[in-house]
Amino acid sequence: MRNFGCRITEDIKIHDMKSLVMENEKLRITFLLDKGADIVELLYKPKDIDFMWRSPVEFHNPAKCNSTTGSSLHNYLDHNFGGWQEILPSGGPECNYKGNVIGMHGEVSNLPWQYRIMKDTKEEISVMFLVRTVRSPFYLEKTITIKSNESTIYFDETLSNLANEDMELMWGHHPTIGEGFLDESCYIDTSAKKVFTYGEELDFDTQRLDVNSEHDWPVAKGRDGKSIDLSKVPDKNAGTADMLFLKDFGYKAYYSIYSNNKNVGFRLEWDNEIFPYAWIWLVCKGSYGYPWYGNTYNLAIEPWTSYPGAGLTKAIDNGTALKMKAKEKIDFKMQVDVYEKGL
Repeated sequence: MRNFGCRITEDIKIHDMKSLVMENEKLRITFLLDKGADIVELLYKPKDIDFMWRSPVEFHNPAKCNSTTGSSLHNYLDHNFGGWQEILPSGGPECNYKGNVIGMHGEVSNLPWQYRIMKDTKEEISVMFLVRTVRSPFYLEKTITIKSNESTIYFDETLSNLANEDMELMWGHHPTIGEGFLDESCYIDTSAKKVFTYGEELDFDTQRLDVNSEHDWPVAKGRDGKSIDLSKVPDKNAGTADMLFLKDFGYKAYYSIYSNNKNVGFRLEWDNEIFPYAWIWLVCKGSYGYPWYGNTYNLAIEPWTSYPGAGLTKAIDNGTALKMKAKEKIDFKMQVDVYEKGL
């Protein structure tokens, strides 16, 4: 096993969950194989910054934790350690589709994943992560690649509809950034032209924008009538919580979050033909009551096929659910760059 250049560490466990580490000279990425292949660490070595948010939920093995409720929402949150989840085939609360009761945020983030090492040299490593849904007829292959002396992560995915009938679904990536990086000096840049809220009720009492409103990014009219520059991340004690949506990305879908204090940024670029929307979940210690009780400071800007975060049936109703023909396969590409200005 190499201890230089690009390298893969297998056969490790975190709280008795099978895990895997991919790293090079600049990045270290840790995956919980037994729990959705969640990325629970994305460390930028030159500055010792882990971008991933850690929730107040302590690491534990969900298989060894008895649930005290039958709610899929609460079961999901009981085992949400933060980090980066992939979500399929539904985003949001429990719903019923074709006789299948789909729980909170679907299946793949709660299932164990398999993996295959596709390339293992000091110059480049690639690992394919694989999962077959249990209640739904989908098979997902995700190949992640990093190269020597690069701070870029390449994602290549293939989703297969195994059913002998057409299927509808929601598919998204849920990378949540936390306090190791996030602060009030951070600002958001994106190719999205529009930001909007959806629904008849506020997602949070402390939400800054009114329901069912649409604005040109980044300036929006707040509930108090004042203009808000949404590109500026509030202080962690602002006492706000927002659920927003981005659309109209144009030719290229991307966003970046840059910290002036730390002089480092996180940039995500993706195929917006498959994922034409992004959700923004921004909490500045303003989400009170269960599950966060006013304790969290986090920002997730999430590429999605659909909206809102209210389950697959709602996305079907508004026409944004992804449709796959029987036995169809869909390819998707995405890229993460960690960067410093001037380098």
